[in-house]
Amino acid sequence: MLATVGLYSLIRYAVSQRTREMGVRMALGARPRDIERLVVGEGMWLALLGLGLGLGLSFAITRFLASLLLGVSATDPLIYVAVTALLAAVAALSSYLPARTAAGVDPSVALRTE
Repeated sequence: MLATVGLYSLIRYAVSQRTREMGVRMALGARPRDIERLVVGEGMWLALLGLGLGLGLSFAITRFLASLLLGVSATDPLIYVAVTALLAAVAALSSYLPARTAAGVDPSVALRTE
């Protein structure tokens, strides 16, 4: 749950910081679908990078984790696949919601804001 809220908040903040850029892109002819694709693509790229690093580190520290786990192997593939799929789905949704907001930005309003 903490990863879900953190990921959504981070992407939402990044999109809000780029409102002016989105307005310029829309003013220069970018369609809302292009803005959505940009935001979701960047969010998923970061999420996949984080998932890759997280999987690599988790495999690296399995010896230390094995003593803490009860009833589950430290390299249980079902757990790795389930957690990776869940976080990828959350990343997709967390990227899509701010992307919809960014695609609805009125270029004239975005360019007037500070």
